[in-house]
Amino acid sequence: MSTTKKEIIEWLIALGIGFIVVFFVRSFLATNYEVVGESMMPTLHDHDNVIISKVSRIKRMDIIIFHSDEQEDYVKRVIGLPGDTITYENDELFINNQKVEEPFLRSYEVYMNPETNFTEDFDLLELTGSKVVPPGKLFVLGDNRISSLDSRYFYFVDKKAVIGEVKLIYWPITDFTMNFRSE
Repeated sequence: MSTTKKEIIEWLIALGIGFIVVFFVRSFLATNYEVVGESMMPTLHDHDNVIISKVSRIKRMDIIIFHSDEQEDYVKRVIGLPGDTITYENDELFINNQKVEEPFLRSYEVYMNPETNFTEDFDLLELTGSKVVPPGKLFVLGDNRISSLDSRYFYFVDKKAVIGEVKLIYWPITDFTMNFRSE
């Protein structure tokens, strides 16, 4: 076999292995998404490009991407885990009767307006008919509470619908961020 043919075969094998590795990583470990909409402002903005981990164990206050029943993907923050009780009173979040700080909201100008509540008051039972977040479900909210279609409207998200956890913003480069946790 000629040297040229041997080199072409080596390149094809290397490219094939590369495609398999990329396919495996994107299918099972991590992938990228483009944020659409303003429901997660100021944390995430419309057209931010993010990397998500498909193998993360989802915790409270993680930002996740999930499929909806309408076959759309949404990006929201996990507020309630299975078994949690959730109440909002006077712009204060209570999970299992404990006040939970939401420092990620403080940078949002509208949140600082003392004349109105950024998040309207609600109780999980009144909102969903359930006292606690059911097994296998999550309760999610957008950071832009005034303009977010979230669990206040479609109630709970099935854990099986979660694609993954947002780990970093990589584009635009000026918004590069890796830590979205507040706990």
